[in-house]
Amino acid sequence: MSESDTIVKPLAAPAAALDALPNALPKRLPLFDAAMLVPALADAFKKLSPRTQLRSPVMFVVYVCSILTSLLYLQALAGNAEAPPGFILATAVWLWFTVLFANFAEALAEGRSKAQAASLRGLKESVMAKKLTAASNPATSLRKAGWLPCPATDLRKGNHILVEAGDVIPIDGDVVEGMASVDESAITGESAPVIRESGGDFSSVTGGTRVLSDWLVVKVSANPGETFLDRMISMVEGAKRKKTPNEIALSILLVALTIVFLVVTVTLLPFSLFAVDAAHAGAPVTVTVLVALLVCLIPTTIGGLLSAIGVAGMSRMMRANVIATSGRAVEAAGDVDVLLLDKTGTITHGNRQAAAFLPVRGVTEPQLAEVVALASLADETPEGRSIVALARQRSAAQLPDLASLDAEPVPFSANTRMSGIDIGTRRLRKGAASAVQRHVEALGAALPPDVMRAVEDAARRGSTPLVVADGVRVLGVVELKDIVKAGIKERFAELRRMGIKTVMITGDNKLTAAAIAAEAGVDDFLAEATPEDKLALIRDYQKEGRLVAMTGDGTNDAPALAQADVAVAMNSGTQAAKEAGNMVDLDSNPTKLLEIVEIGKQMLMTRGALTTFSIANDVAKYFAIIPAAFVGTYPQLRALDVMHLASPASAIMSAVIFNALIIVFLIPLALRGVRLRAIGASALLRRNLLVYGLGGIILPFIGIKLIDLLLAGLHLV
Repeated sequence: MSESDTIVKPLAAPAAALDALPNALPKRLPLFDAAMLVPALADAFKKLSPRTQLRSPVMFVVYVCSILTSLLYLQALAGNAEAPPGFILATAVWLWFTVLFANFAEALAEGRSKAQAASLRGLKESVMAKKLTAASNPATSLRKAGWLPCPATDLRKGNHILVEAGDVIPIDGDVVEGMASVDESAITGESAPVIRESGGDFSSVTGGTRVLSDWLVVKVSANPGETFLDRMISMVEGAKRKKTPNEIALSILLVALTIVFLVVTVTLLPFSLFAVDAAHAGAPVTVTVLVALLVCLIPTTIGGLLSAIGVAGMSRMMRANVIATSGRAVEAAGDVDVLLLDKTGTITHGNRQAAAFLPVRGVTEPQLAEVVALASLADETPEGRSIVALARQRSAAQLPDLASLDAEPVPFSANTRMSGIDIGTRRLRKGAASAVQRHVEALGAALPPDVMRAVEDAARRGSTPLVVADGVRVLGVVELKDIVKAGIKERFAELRRMGIKTVMITGDNKLTAAAIAAEAGVDDFLAEATPEDKLALIRDYQKEGRLVAMTGDGTNDAPALAQADVAVAMNSGTQAAKEAGNMVDLDSNPTKLLEIVEIGKQMLMTRGALTTFSIANDVAKYFAIIPAAFVGTYPQLRALDVMHLASPASAIMSAVIFNALIIVFLIPLALRGVRLRAIGASALLRRNLLVYGLGGIILPFIGIKLIDLLLAGLHLV
């Protein structure tokens, strides 16, 4: 079947839809956008269903108390009032407001995420794919096989599709043939197109992106509904977020505190039914007062904001263009205490260029330049091209083209750490000193002493030395220079103050690694690293009880990514790396790991700060509501009335109103997060206790007193 026989009609790409979405993930969303407030308010009422409320045991208790006081008010209207009807109604209204404000905080956080999800859904246009038919001869190009139009929803893992210039890539896959320029702006927000090609670490393509030039044959790597875009949408939607282990542990603590106060309240319930001591005219404590007491003393503040903090943390990660496959990964990022960072592209700019040829005794510089240029003809990396360019300047002979040679390229591999070319019987190699040393020793020779001196001198300068060999003969060293990124040393210093150890990973020799590590300010380094070395290093740190984070983009990084606690795969990397990691950086920026750790720490700091504030609040509210609630039964408690509130009813109502309003005032902090500070855990604890602990004790005294003065002044109680 020929290609012309299979074409039914042109397959139009939804270019308009993609052009309308130059950035699928908005970098900044306002905290209180009018477009989000109305849906969030509607969602707050929808979340009043018992099933939804049960997800937060603390707020479920408030929910039950709201229903109970509402029933007590209906009973009061029927003439059987246990307290003044107006007091019961006001208590019921403010308890419902407490539940609604907590629902509103969560709905607002989810709304910010849903706005991002809505943009992502715009990429899921229904497109037709060019599904390739089976090639008659496995040795022939897949592109030469015929193709049939096929809805993207019918594609399955393992299918092959053809994507040409102007086509939208219908589903995730790996390039198996061809090379093309791909527009990924709809996913990453980056306007510059990227190159995707078969083989190597840049073969992965994402559904929803568009081919701008040339063509690709893509092997489908995911079934419909399981693509990267589907996972993104699922994770962005806060409603589908699962609680993390630490969040579950905190919820258990809050439940325990709630149960304690619930038991106390139930124990006091008999006092609401009869006077304690008729001889002393002990007045009964009403059920309404006990309900208000319970709601004010359980940790409603953090209980109402806990879910919003988690959703907001996921949203901040999304605004950084990072997709986390679980909330656990975001939380783990905040607990990380070891960062493994690749040198190239993370600590240095990564554009190493050939700077000098250092020949051994008896070899001229043009001779070395000619051999290393031949060894680099098939090397399409920036380093390889820079070697050829410098060699053309330094060599007296005219260098041939690769096409004119009867040669077999030898690509670089992480295991051999060498590359080169075989021309007839000549084996031209360039690579790390230790790798070339093993190569020539296997052939029965040895490295000349002056080669090792040249390697050590270049390494001390912070350069990367590559040793060049023609068979058993070692000709000299090529010096590659890279530049440490500006400001990276200061960022590492901040991480150190937060108790995080930074480890640089590089394939360079130990001297080069030590020079760059000292210049960059990292705490440790791993030189001449292989995939096995990375995996062993991660396991060693984990045996010490430490949490490790790392980045990677290649298939050879997959084992280490799978082992790391926080594993950030580059979107430009292979499908294996993305599957092994628990985060994907859409910008493919290795330095993003630093930002990810900061976002995770900010989320944990926010949760800790608000938990401290909430518990301190409860302590302060004791002095407002306990004397007021029981002063009628136990007049001796009047001595504890340090706030001198207008009346018991005003004290109770002021505490209930403050308890509801404080959630509203803390919503911006829960969504934005507390300010991240580069300080250690002990210093952070002291600061939390000082700011949020002491503040949480003082603020209720001020707030409840002001509300009491307002209620008394307006004669509302």
